Amino acid sequence: MASGFFALLDDIASLMDDVGAMTKIAGKKTAGILGDDLAVNAEKASGFVSSREIPVLWAITKGSILNKLIILPIAFLLSAFVPVAVTVILVLGGLYLAYEGAEKIYEFLVPHNHPKEEKVKTYLTKKEILLLEKEKIKSAIITDFILSVEIVIIALGTVVQEPIWTQVMVVSIIALVATAGVYGIVALIVRMDDFGLKLIELNGKKHSISDSIGRFLVGALPVVIKSLSVIGTIALVLVAGGIFVHNLEFLHHWLEALPAIVGEFLAGLVIGFLCLLVIMVFKMVLPMIWPNRNTDHK
Repeated sequence: MASGFFALLDDIASLMDDVGAMTKIAGKKTAGILGDDLAVNAEKASGFVSSREIPVLWAITKGSILNKLIILPIAFLLSAFVPVAVTVILVLGGLYLAYEGAEKIYEFLVPHNHPKEEKVKTYLTKKEILLLEKEKIKSAIITDFILSVEIVIIALGTVVQEPIWTQVMVVSIIALVATAGVYGIVALIVRMDDFGLKLIELNGKKHSISDSIGRFLVGALPVVIKSLSVIGTIALVLVAGGIFVHNLEFLHHWLEALPAIVGEFLAGLVIGFLCLLVIMVFKMVLPMIWPNRNTDHK
């Protein structure tokens, strides 16, 4: 009986070792998409009145947790009963990531006209402010759902050949760390300028250490958000390229002579711009095929 108990402990220890090793691998695979997740959520959580930033971020965080509670069981069921579906979803997610990355690069490199934005009201009632806040939270949670699907599927793709309990533990840990890590860092970022202002007002003296640090933090906030956006775009292309190279055998053979990071970036970039071209052509052709689509509902 005692030997059976120790054998059970040994099995548990072995399982935890496997989980630790696989979590590390899955963490590396999902690190790229977390850069984009961080950039997107930092942008979504900023722009509110200072006193509302943390409550809004907490509302988005709760939505993110709910998203993962929905996504994880579905992902595990697919892995258990239709494992090929994980690879299919992974590649489809890669196409979306590649397209998103290519679109951002296109937006930056090719100047083109944007529709004029309506004039924003300077003074809003409390009801209007709360409605605007609710809309931004809803938009952020929807975006988080898409990114959460990508994170879960990428993590699951690294352990799809492992026993189901290893999959459950590894992917759940990645999902938990992703939520806590991303939104924890976003909270620090959106409060960076407020902390800087408090340091500036600390002693009222210009050119003091606290004043210099405070001004640096206030000035660094837009730079940090913009830098995260650039890093996130590069990460999107690399993650997408990695998905294609590791799951499409013919692509792996074509690019195996190149360094891994170069091959993955090229694969993500080329396929991303092909997806972008298809979408742009579709948008041009659609009005010719269905010219009255905007008035059909009237």
